[in-house]
Amino acid sequence: MDGSLAPPRPSEEQFRSSDDETKGPTMANISRITDFLFTGGDLPVHLGTAAMLADLDDYRGEGITHVVDNRMECSDEGFFAKHAPDLVYVHNGQDDRGQRMPDAWFDRGVGAAMEALARSTEAVVLVHCHMGVDRGPSLAYAILLALGWDTLDAMRALRAARPIAAAHYSADALDWWLRFDGAAAAVRRREHRRLAEWHERHPLDVRHVVRRQRELEAAGLPLGA
Repeated sequence: MDGSLAPPRPSEEQFRSSDDETKGPTMANISRITDFLFTGGDLPVHLGTAAMLADLDDYRGEGITHVVDNRMECSDEGFFAKHAPDLVYVHNGQDDRGQRMPDAWFDRGVGAAMEALARSTEAVVLVHCHMGVDRGPSLAYAILLALGWDTLDAMRALRAARPIAAAHYSADALDWWLRFDGAAAAVRRREHRRLAEWHERHPLDVRHVVRRQRELEAAGLPLGA
């Protein structure tokens, strides 16, 4: 991991949301974690262009300025260039096979988000994948860690905002951040233990979640949290 890729670090207090009523799901398949960070699923291509444009309007209504797309299987770069040139789109594609996530994926995704937040206090970042279950939430978790959030506070905020966020790659995110931040081996072991115990206490039936999302998609209905 190249330390030169370290993103700028706005203060945690500057960006931590204090208004619980603003958190949670929106009309689009996205969920607000804090005033500056959303996670969720992609534009509803299965519902057609009109629905995709409606979701873009929802993005704007929520104040979203930057979108980090973590799907390897698709890219909306052309769609954003044509229909939403006012939004910054970053494609940070990665497969979703349960593999260990590479450092480069976190470097690019977290770096893009942190740069946006450092440039403007008006920046609002959406990090998403297809369904908003694993990749997008895991990268959102990494962003919170990079902003100085506690290991479990970040997971609690993520799950509270998006109940279907399994964040399968959260341990990879934590490992990436602790190594990036130069944490001692004992600290890394302790924080990984805390995260593992949290997941054990808060299990999520991912198969059921994914099956339900696929059923909605097959029925031509919007996906959601």
